[in-house]
Amino acid sequence: MSSLSTIARKIMGLPEPEGGGKGLTAGLPQQQKTKKKAKKAAHPVNPWEAAGAELAARTQLPPAPAAPVTSEAPAAPWVPQDESSGVVFARRFGRGLLWAVVALAAITGVRAWVVPPTAPTAAPPTMTTAPTYPTADAQAVAARFSRAYLGWDETKKEERVALLSAVLAAGVEATMGWDGKGHQEVLAVQPGAVTPRDAGRAVARVDVLIRAVQPADPKANPAAPPQLPARWVGLDVPVVATGGRVVVTGPPGLVGIPATGPKVADVPAVATDGALAAQTKDVVAKFFTAYAGGDPESVSAPGAHLPPLAQGIELKGVASWTVDAGDGADRTGTARVLWALGGAQVEMSYRVVLTRVSSSDAHRWQVSGLRGGTL
Repeated sequence: MSSLSTIARKIMGLPEPEGGGKGLTAGLPQQQKTKKKAKKAAHPVNPWEAAGAELAARTQLPPAPAAPVTSEAPAAPWVPQDESSGVVFARRFGRGLLWAVVALAAITGVRAWVVPPTAPTAAPPTMTTAPTYPTADAQAVAARFSRAYLGWDETKKEERVALLSAVLAAGVEATMGWDGKGHQEVLAVQPGAVTPRDAGRAVARVDVLIRAVQPADPKANPAAPPQLPARWVGLDVPVVATGGRVVVTGPPGLVGIPATGPKVADVPAVATDGALAAQTKDVVAKFFTAYAGGDPESVSAPGAHLPPLAQGIELKGVASWTVDAGDGADRTGTARVLWALGGAQVEMSYRVVLTRVSSSDAHRWQVSGLRGGTL
């Protein structure tokens, strides 16, 4: 087997293995090598081996010169390898990304990353509302119209027409259906609710206090015609807002007025302080006397400013006086007072505020506030 490999190496021109072609026996002891040589010599020469040896002698190349000995450092124990393009790209991309993050931090500030800024609150959406109806103007125009419309005098027809023309839309008949007869006075006008419709139109409610005047009786007293009772009537007046003004567009309609108001809940009873009421009854009576006489501040608490009543009103007495239960330096009570007014006697109610005024050796109660009604 060994000889076949040797012949093959000689045919192909391969170099002998280390040990001069004796690689298989190089590591054996000298005694074993001698025995093998003797055994080999005992066998006849193989012609194939001789031919191979001759061929090898002809084609054998001269041995390579030995490398010169230098003092350079020994080569590195690893073998350098070229990096693939993917590895190079990944490394360069990572470096670029890192520098981009550093630049972004320098621009925006590191604090904005650690403490994010609060998002600005969105402004509430602007709501566009339709323009409100000119209610005050409509009430004023309707009140003027109602006074002129329900106040007539057959001896002053032109006066009524002029008053109505000032508040009517152009082209509307100013007589408004009046036949030109009779005499009626308007004593009071009270404008009420305005109900808008479409296209700037609305209906204005007006309450009017009227009184008809009877013609004078020549046989009785021609200078003093008989007075008829006054009464309230209601008018629904059609108006329109146009051109910056409110005008009446046509004849109104008479409507009824409730004879009585709705029922309301009773005022809850309040506990009273009888002892303090008895103690301060004269104080309250003295105050109302000065109140009607024109000098209430002379009997009022310091700092109180209560304007006096008009001339011609006389106090007839304090019908009742109660003080609400409580404590403190300020107390409130209810007084029912009788006044003489217009040739008659009338009872009215007041809520009176008392304040305890102290001096060096005593204290007293004085009126510091006053309002009408029982609430």
